[in-house]
Amino acid sequence: MPGELAALTAAFLWAVASVMFGRLGQRLPPLGLNLAKGAIAIGLLLVTLVLLGRPPTGLTAGAVGLLLISGGVGIGLGDTLYFAAINQLGPRRAILLETLAPPMAALIALAFLGETLTGTAWVGIGLTLVGVSWVVAERIPPVKGMAPGPGGYRGVIYGVLAALGQAVGAVLSRLVLAETAIDPLWSSLVRLLAGLSIILGLLRWRGQGMTPLTPLRSPRLLATVALTAFVGTYLAIYLQQMALKYAATGIAQALTSTSPLFILPLAAASGESVSPRAVAGAMVALGGISLLVQASP
Repeated sequence: MPGELAALTAAFLWAVASVMFGRLGQRLPPLGLNLAKGAIAIGLLLVTLVLLGRPPTGLTAGAVGLLLISGGVGIGLGDTLYFAAINQLGPRRAILLETLAPPMAALIALAFLGETLTGTAWVGIGLTLVGVSWVVAERIPPVKGMAPGPGGYRGVIYGVLAALGQAVGAVLSRLVLAETAIDPLWSSLVRLLAGLSIILGLLRWRGQGMTPLTPLRSPRLLATVALTAFVGTYLAIYLQQMALKYAATGIAQALTSTSPLFILPLAAASGESVSPRAVAGAMVALGGISLLVQASP
C-alpha cells in the first residue's frame, strides 16, 4: 500500500510544518511565506531530478495544463489562504478545517466527473462537517499572536477556501497522475511553479514587489523557513503526489487529512490549549473521513 503509506506520512509532516508555519507567520505575511517556501522547494526538486536523472515522461501539453491549474489553485491560492487561516486561528484549528477537503473533493467529483456517492459517503460528509463546526465554534482564549474573538470568523473563511483549493488541486492532480506515467517529482515541480507564478502575480497586483521577503535578511529566520519548506513542501507535496498516483482520490485525500490527529499533541506541546471538546470534534471529523474511505471504490 505505497499510496496509503505516503498519504499518512504526508499528513504527519504537514502537521509538523503547520506548527512551524504558525510561528513563522508572526514574522512573515502569508504571501511572503508561501513565496519563500515554494521557491526553496522548487530548488530542492530541481536538484533531486538532476541527481536521479528522472526524465519528464508523460508531460504532454494537456497534462501540464491540468497540473498548472492544480498548482495555481491548490498551492498559489490555497496555501496562501491556509497560512492566513493559521495567523487568525492557530495551527490546530486551521489544520482541522483542512478535513473539509475530502468531502469537498467528493462533491467536486460528483458535479464534474459524474462520480456517484453512496449513502455511507454522505454520512461521512455530514460527520466531517459536524466535527469541524463543533470545534471551530468553541470559545477558547486566543493563541498568542493570533486573532482575538470566539473563532476568528475571517480565519474560518480563509480555512474553508483553503480546503476548497486543496480539493480542486487534488482532483486535477489525480486526473493526470492516474492516467499517465508522470513521475510524482515532476508533477510536484509543475504544480509548485504554477503556485509560485500565482503568488508573484498577486504581489505585483498589490504593488508589494519583494517587500514581504524583507524579514528573510535574518539568517536564522531564513534557515527556519528552509527547514520548514523541506519538511512541509518538498517532502509533503511529493508524498501527496505519490498518494494520488497509487491510491484512489478519496482515500488519498482522506488519509492526508488525518493531520489533526498528529497536530493535537504538537499543539499541546507548543502551549496551545487543547480541550476535550477539541479532541472529540477531531475524532468525529476523522470518523467521517474513515467512512469516506470505506465508501471509496
